[in-house]
Amino acid sequence: MSAERLESAIWMMERLIAFDTESSKSNLDLIASVEDFLHALDVPYVKVPNAIGDKAALFATIGPMMDGGVLLSGHTDVVPVAGQTWSSDPFRLRRADGRLYGRGACDMKGFGAVALAMIEEFKRAPLRRPIHLLLSYDEETTCLGPVDTIARFGEDLPRPGAVIVGEPTMMRVADAHKSVATHVTRVRGHEAHSSNPALGANAIEVACELVSELYRFAAELTAEGDPSGLFTPGASTVSVGVINGGSARNILAKDCAFHWEYRGLPGAPADRARRRLEDYIAASVTPRFAARAHGVSIDTTTEVEVPGLAPEPGSAAERLAFKLARQNETIAVSYATEAGRFQAAGIPTVVCGPGSIDQAHQPDEYLDETQVLAGIDFMRALARELG
Repeated sequence: MSAERLESAIWMMERLIAFDTESSKSNLDLIASVEDFLHALDVPYVKVPNAIGDKAALFATIGPMMDGGVLLSGHTDVVPVAGQTWSSDPFRLRRADGRLYGRGACDMKGFGAVALAMIEEFKRAPLRRPIHLLLSYDEETTCLGPVDTIARFGEDLPRPGAVIVGEPTMMRVADAHKSVATHVTRVRGHEAHSSNPALGANAIEVACELVSELYRFAAELTAEGDPSGLFTPGASTVSVGVINGGSARNILAKDCAFHWEYRGLPGAPADRARRRLEDYIAASVTPRFAARAHGVSIDTTTEVEVPGLAPEPGSAAERLAFKLARQNETIAVSYATEAGRFQAAGIPTVVCGPGSIDQAHQPDEYLDETQVLAGIDFMRALARELG
């Protein structure tokens, strides 16, 4: 039976991976394909489009239409493949040596494929409480994909009693992850000939000073460490990923912008790093910078704030996941997920899914077939538990 279900899951993985659902693109073709699959199995579902209608989440229910069920949540979007060297077409599943290769195989179309492949077994189980499946979008950019669906829980959609987010954890139960806040800081200076810097205000010079201040703050965060001892690395972190500015070597730059992020331990304010930078700008930079020329400015825009997942020992989600995975210890992960969105809505949530995060976002991303089987066993146990 497991061998048959494995082949069903691999078939579904092949189907899902074939859709190029990079976060900058629509996922509607994939969602339409899943709709056809659910129609054929007579499974009720609700499609929840985004504001402009180019993407959608899908919420399906197997079992009684009531509150208190278990939600299996995964995202349909993937990271880009541009600039990566793949051994084969990243949007065509390749099966070799017990591994399943393709963009999203691990993160996280593999989990979605297993859940969809298990629907036939879910339907045969006399479920006393429902199993829901949520396929969302934009997890790789904003984690906002499930928010509109969450807002409908307890209104026109059943409110789950527990959520399992299937990000890759090697089927270990994760009850904590960091938050992430991403920002763009833009510096507007004043051009002048580089032979006399006093005549202008160099935006690149100021941006470099601000980047240095962020890394001084990062060193302080490292020194603070992680009192819980749960995370690797054991501290909140700051990183600058992109910086652009200037027009020529011998012109003081008029504009410079840098993109940066803060990943905070659970409970740390999501705006902590931004407030630190803004305090430094007000006290140490603006008085000097503004004195050089008229119209210079520094502005920071927050792009995304994704809440962390805080441990909830003994929660309904943790107890259930322990039983299904036959474990009694939790782990913490440093990457962000949609789990914090569910927890913020008051729903007990853990992260547990097949595959290793080490394979995510890499060329030749893969999922081991043994992990697919582990996911099948986990969901089969869920059907027994709710039956």
